[in-house]
Amino acid sequence: MSIRLGQKNEKAAQKMVANCFALLLGIALTAMTVTFIFKNQLLRWFGASPAIFPYANEYMSWYLAGTVFAILSAGMNQFIICQGFAKVGMKSVIIGAVSNIVLDPVFIFWMNMGVKGAAMATVLSQMASCIYVLAFLFSDKPLVRITFGGYRKRYMKQVLVVGLSPFLIIASDSVLIIVMNMVINAYGKGGNGDMLLTCNTIVQSFMLMITMPLGGITGGTQTVLGYNYGAKRPDRIRKAEKHILALALAFTAIMFIIAQTGPGYFVKIFTRDPAYMELTEKAIRIYTMCIIPLAVEYVIVDGFTGMGIARVAISLSMFRKGIYFLGMLLIPMLFGVEAVFFAEPVSDLTACISSSTTFLLLSGKVLGDNRRL
Repeated sequence: MSIRLGQKNEKAAQKMVANCFALLLGIALTAMTVTFIFKNQLLRWFGASPAIFPYANEYMSWYLAGTVFAILSAGMNQFIICQGFAKVGMKSVIIGAVSNIVLDPVFIFWMNMGVKGAAMATVLSQMASCIYVLAFLFSDKPLVRITFGGYRKRYMKQVLVVGLSPFLIIASDSVLIIVMNMVINAYGKGGNGDMLLTCNTIVQSFMLMITMPLGGITGGTQTVLGYNYGAKRPDRIRKAEKHILALALAFTAIMFIIAQTGPGYFVKIFTRDPAYMELTEKAIRIYTMCIIPLAVEYVIVDGFTGMGIARVAISLSMFRKGIYFLGMLLIPMLFGVEAVFFAEPVSDLTACISSSTTFLLLSGKVLGDNRRL
């Protein structure tokens, strides 16, 4: 939609919103229905024991009722931000978060509804956020409003292809964490393996404090890049990319210093055992060795995604994940299970080199040839 607005094609932008609204609604209803059907089996797959199952089942049953609200509020909120209403987009998130915080103790304790109350509070909070988002997009305030009709498979396919990149990044991250736990289980022996699994959980939690804000910095600028790509302003795109890169590098540099000098403060939140603390602090220092080069890869991948060049973005993302996967398998075989944490810096550095090379080779052609997508 940002690209269409940059092309001054408001009609096409409106069609894109209409198609995305229908697509999100369809996905939400499908996800809710399928999950309801396989709910019991899914809960068991995710580890719900006989003692926990009744509580998990009750929570899941009520929570699923809010699937449509959750997906529509999160998805359509992007079309508010795309049009320059960042504060409105932030308000929708705050409304949901604050409502949940207020309603949780009311339903759980005051009304004595327990797990059911917690789920209901979440659903009502999602509903409040969804109503706020949709009310704004149906009003006369935005340039592009939600309309009905003009549905095209071609539009939906374009959206799904562009969205495939961030989806694969998140999905593959989850898969790789599972694989890493399996590798630790396979190579770890006795108590050392259990200790490394605990250590890995803490390391991954710390890493989220880096990757989530970093993704916010780079992903939050996609609409700017898309608009200027559509407007055929490569000068603005290059300028924006420089500012984004500087901000991402500054953030990762700060987090690198924190990771190398004071990881113990974070580890203490999870454990005070000296052996666990020593191993986890060492692992965090290893795991974050190349987070500054990682910033370069994030900027380039999200930059290509913002301009709608999804194939390049997906290829670069999957290349990094492939290197990480190979590192997890080969490094423990050659250097022992504790060295598995070196897989992350190796993949980060390799991804930085590959993405930088790709950008230098393609940027001239991409920015000089703004063919309609």
